[in-house]
Amino acid sequence: MKTISVLIPCYNEEENVEPIARAVIGTLESDLPEYDYEIIFIDNDSRDQTRPILRRMCAENPKIRAIFNARNFGQFNSPYYGMLQASGDCVISMVADFQDPVELIPQYVHAWEEGYKIVIGIKTSSRENRIMYWLRSCYYKMIHKLSDVEQIEHFTGSGLYDRDFIEVLRRLDDPTPFLRGIVAELGYRRKEIPYEQPQRRAGKTSNNFYRLYDAAMLSFTSYTKAGLRIATFIGAFSCMASFLVALVYLIMKLIWWDRFLAGMTPMLLGMLFLGSIQIFFIGLIGEYVLSINQRVMKRPLVIEEERINFPGPEKGKEKKKKDKKKKAVKDREKNKDEKGTAENDEI
Repeated sequence: MKTISVLIPCYNEEENVEPIARAVIGTLESDLPEYDYEIIFIDNDSRDQTRPILRRMCAENPKIRAIFNARNFGQFNSPYYGMLQASGDCVISMVADFQDPVELIPQYVHAWEEGYKIVIGIKTSSRENRIMYWLRSCYYKMIHKLSDVEQIEHFTGSGLYDRDFIEVLRRLDDPTPFLRGIVAELGYRRKEIPYEQPQRRAGKTSNNFYRLYDAAMLSFTSYTKAGLRIATFIGAFSCMASFLVALVYLIMKLIWWDRFLAGMTPMLLGMLFLGSIQIFFIGLIGEYVLSINQRVMKRPLVIEEERINFPGPEKGKEKKKKDKKKKAVKDREKNKDEKGTAENDEI
């Protein structure tokens, strides 16, 4: 019997974790009874009652497992790490707020059985704010044109990933992974399933402007050279334009020495224009440097505080206890031998 792992990252989702677990279990047991399953919640240091609810759910159902992060490690590291902890033959990733429809799970699995290693959901429309959806569409189109890798438009990360692809992710050793770009760059042959994104079932989204900007810049700096190339081209163009303007002003001044008054306005506008371009591209280069810095430091994806219902850690704890006991016995024997040697020396 094959096992399906369903990964659900969560952060302050006290109103959603229990309903999403019931919905996923109901779908798996009714539509896919021939498969075994596990549901993994990875909590990114929630500040509400999400963790107590998850502890109760894990106590009631051993197929529900939980990982509690020591702090909030971001919207990309936590799901990526959770996928690496799954033990199933495939991993289905979906959010806790029901914006990834549970009804997609059987479609994912059937496409997987057809031979696709990756099956992803693609938003064709959304019931969220229309302005936000339009802005996302503009961003996807821009990154699609600028990226060296063909990016997937309106792909949020929801989908099914075969065990072979999970092993590829495990070997990457990337401290700041961007799954959407990795799927486009390194993924196997994939199938895309369209769906309409519903509204959040309950609660308030944690995606603010800073988080959306962080996601956009991670994608931009990881998969495009366009920013640096544009800076080079605009710098060269500004240099030539400044030289030509200066040359024209010099010639006009030499011809009409007494009548031509240049004034300070052109100089001031030129300085402001060039200064603003420099500051903008210094900030853009800083984004690239920040991305490089995060990767060079090689910090771990996530630090766990606790995990529940996983078979490995409990065995590890027992082994650690046995190792401690063995070490204590060895230390006692060593101390006895040292005392005996000291007494013999005294005699």
